[in-house]
Amino acid sequence: MIDLYLWRTPNGYKPLIFAEEAAIEYRLHPVNISKGQQFEPAFLEISPNNKIPALVDGSLSIFESGAILLYLAQKYQRFMPSETSAYYEVMQWLMWQIGGLGPMMGQAGHFKNAAPSDVPYAKERYFNESHRLLSVLEKQLTQREFIAEEYSIADIAIFPWVYAANGSYLDIDLGRYPNTKAWMDAIAARPAVIKSYEIGAGL
Repeated sequence: MIDLYLWRTPNGYKPLIFAEEAAIEYRLHPVNISKGQQFEPAFLEISPNNKIPALVDGSLSIFESGAILLYLAQKYQRFMPSETSAYYEVMQWLMWQIGGLGPMMGQAGHFKNAAPSDVPYAKERYFNESHRLLSVLEKQLTQREFIAEEYSIADIAIFPWVYAANGSYLDIDLGRYPNTKAWMDAIAARPAVIKSYEIGAGL
């Protein structure tokens, strides 16, 4: 059984969605970041970057959501194709989320919701980049059901950020991105995703 350390953030939902989709056994350890629990010594032993999520599997501990998804995909042989071209199609979109969509939307959310003073330049910069990245995603989803050929860890990684952006976190109207909106609605309706957000709401 694996142990998952997370909170109800876009990154935190990624391994939870995987676990529910793959129906694997796990123990859930909430790390309330609003109370600073990510800085507690016991958690820092697992995640030295003081960020959620983190995973423990026996003597192995992993931090960083992308690394966790790759580990889970390889361990359980789910949601990651083995054929080379298909593998790297998923991999490039996973990296795109980790290096682009997540950080840009995270900064946009910070300057919208948490900055101690209004910084119009920062908000404009990060919201503009978030919209540019959504335009990239919109093009990829033209006549596609999923990010790659099949449902994969790319969808699992990207969905929570788009879902949060469409909500009060960023208040982005996905009506501008109809392919992305249709994809998001379809992923949100998956039973494992519904259950994951129910679990997150109860933390």
